[in-house]
Amino acid sequence: MPPPPPPSATKRSALHSVAIVVLCTAAMVVNNANNTYVSISLPTIGRELYAQEVALQWLVSAYPLSSGCLLLFFGRLADIYGRKNAFLLGSAFLAIFTLACGFAQDEITLAVLRGIQGIGGAATIPASLGILAQAFPPSRARSAAFATFAAGAPVGGAVGMVIGGVLTELTRYTWRSVFFLAAGLSLAAMIGGAFAFDADERSTDLDQRVDWLGAALVSAGLVLVVFVLGQGELATDGWKSPYIIVCLILGLFFLILFVRWQMRLERMHPLMPVQPPLASDANTVIHPIESAPSSPASRGSMQLISWAHTYTPPPLMRPGLFARARGRVGVMYGIAILQYAAFMGWSFWIVLYYQSYIGYSPLRAVVRLVPMPICGLLCNVLVALIVGRIPVLWLIASGLTLTSTAALLFALVDPAATYWAFGFPATVCSVVGADFVFATGTLFVASVSAPGEQSVAGGVFQTMTQLGTSLGVTISTIVFNRIKKRIEGRGPPPQDMLPAYKDTMWTCFAFGMCATLMSLVFFRGLGTVGHPGRVEKIDADVDEKAGGEMERDEPEATVR
Repeated sequence: MPPPPPPSATKRSALHSVAIVVLCTAAMVVNNANNTYVSISLPTIGRELYAQEVALQWLVSAYPLSSGCLLLFFGRLADIYGRKNAFLLGSAFLAIFTLACGFAQDEITLAVLRGIQGIGGAATIPASLGILAQAFPPSRARSAAFATFAAGAPVGGAVGMVIGGVLTELTRYTWRSVFFLAAGLSLAAMIGGAFAFDADERSTDLDQRVDWLGAALVSAGLVLVVFVLGQGELATDGWKSPYIIVCLILGLFFLILFVRWQMRLERMHPLMPVQPPLASDANTVIHPIESAPSSPASRGSMQLISWAHTYTPPPLMRPGLFARARGRVGVMYGIAILQYAAFMGWSFWIVLYYQSYIGYSPLRAVVRLVPMPICGLLCNVLVALIVGRIPVLWLIASGLTLTSTAALLFALVDPAATYWAFGFPATVCSVVGADFVFATGTLFVASVSAPGEQSVAGGVFQTMTQLGTSLGVTISTIVFNRIKKRIEGRGPPPQDMLPAYKDTMWTCFAFGMCATLMSLVFFRGLGTVGHPGRVEKIDADVDEKAGGEMERDEPEATVR
């Protein structure tokens, strides 16, 4: 049976529900716009602050570095101490430091503020996922809510580029105007959330301690790995620089230690089945440990669990999460990395192609990207209507194919051709494909996550997209630089750099096609997600075809 709706859900009006979805989606839009509006403003920032090219790179990288590396930690805090509290505090923090970025007077200060700014984004996004999971029980309404929220990621990226270009070129304060607007939007989301979000429900976790060691290990590991991905190509000796090699080794070492530590904690803190509330007290959750009969065996189990709780906290992230739905959650996380490597790699190079190769101004480049937010919003409505009706495979595979098609079009682009031949269809395909994958992936992960780990599971998904962004931009930059050096070696400048831009698009196309093949292999026969009866058993279609009895996949009622 699907879990009963929360008490607040039965009293909430349709307008109130819409407000919750809009506010959570606005937080997602702002978070992803923070990753892109700076990119299109970099030439102007460099001129006004007299910044070096290396410093400009960090203006882009600092925000996703801190945001992506702290998502897991803040997801756990949100699940324990309240998702509404995490959202409000994160939004306030984000608004304050986004505003501060607008007053920076040098590139170093701006880069530091961008890193601090990312902490606010790391707090709001996992909390938003948890708020939606708490507010909407499995139903078509939940499908629409998650699809709308997920659409905020690609739409936010597109909106960031468009708004960034327009404000930078047409306003008095140029690039600073973008930070002022983003600060205002974060503040508005905080105020709206204070009134619209349901009160936080008490966590059902018996042990609400935080795994500080795990948080330190995963944060340090991700920071070092993402730092290497962003800095390796810019270092003096490139990837051979000693500090790049040391940081990469240390980062991988910390991540391996984190996984080992989490596996140990997961064995000591297995997910326990939770009994339904007693009829006399609908708000009381009875845990089997608390209601177990007094017997030597039960007392021994209680003593063992008590010892584990005394010396080790619950895991920050259960490695078993990756094995849910017969390992398909782990595959979905891998697809998220490759999808965002393709999508954000394409987005990064398309802006440089228009401005650096074609020679367009920021505003003229933005005009050619306007279809992205428009199509993203329209696609959001479509995804909300179909995500609970069409099998996961078709949504994921078609989305990945569309994203790959966008890269393929620019890998074959003819600069002399009309915009409608290559630019327009690629712009539409990129954002529609990203919408399909992000919405379906987010809902899929939420459907197989236990109630107390919704924010953490969503935080892992967001972390994968951030890693994918760094991976896509890094690998495509390596390809561009190698081809550029080869072209420059043919003779004195100027040389046509079009082959270098095309090869970056072939790289993004390869990322997208690898993800497509993964979806075809691992999601074949998988049913739909988002409706009662499908959340608990997401492999129903496979089992029915095999002629076997359906086996429910209920993580909240399974000891792993």
